[in-house]
Amino acid sequence: MRRIFFSICVCAFAVARALAQPVQQPPEVVEAYRVCNEFQRLLAEDFDFDRAFETTFTKDPAKRRAIAIAEGEFGSIDISNVDDATLLEIYKTQAQLLILLVPMLPASGGDNKPIVFPPKIEEMMKRPLLKDPKDLQSYKVQLKQDLTVLRAHFDKLAATNPSVAENIRDLKTNLRKPVEPPNHVVKPLTAYSHGHVLPLDEEYYQIGNYSVIREAGQMRLIRFRLFDMRW
Repeated sequence: MRRIFFSICVCAFAVARALAQPVQQPPEVVEAYRVCNEFQRLLAEDFDFDRAFETTFTKDPAKRRAIAIAEGEFGSIDISNVDDATLLEIYKTQAQLLILLVPMLPASGGDNKPIVFPPKIEEMMKRPLLKDPKDLQSYKVQLKQDLTVLRAHFDKLAATNPSVAENIRDLKTNLRKPVEPPNHVVKPLTAYSHGHVLPLDEEYYQIGNYSVIREAGQMRLIRFRLFDMRW
């Protein structure tokens, strides 16, 4: 009986030890997690989306165009003849505006609303979607002007408004928390369905809120979702 009990204890200990040991992830998966964390680290510094994007996202022009189309807000206009640079710049500016708004929105209740969202910022948020592709260039210029105004207002709130300042600190803290691999080997997926960024048979990894591909020997992002980032 003692031998049986001892054997059971030894087996249970071995299983517990095996479960406690971290799984050996393939080098490609390790690199995929690294690039996700690099994106978050860069974004946490000063919320500069353009810098984080250019450092960690795909460099393939066709994929970058597809990302801009899939993620950007272009209304229902025909953008098939719009150049890549314009589409990408509009997408990145839209993403940057959204990122700056994230810490502001929870602080805009009650008496704080006119401080956090004065008329010029509210007007910016209510701009209608595009209806004519001929307006795309003027829309791009307007977005850049909006970003300049919002960034200045954001910096002012960060220095003077306790609620916004606290939200900024919280968001930066969350972004600095590394994305950790699970205790099982992460496998690649196919049939990426968010836009036409990848062919259906091309492999990618879904790392939490990120989609990651292998490109020219490096792991590169093709998508991120900010609102799900433990906020």
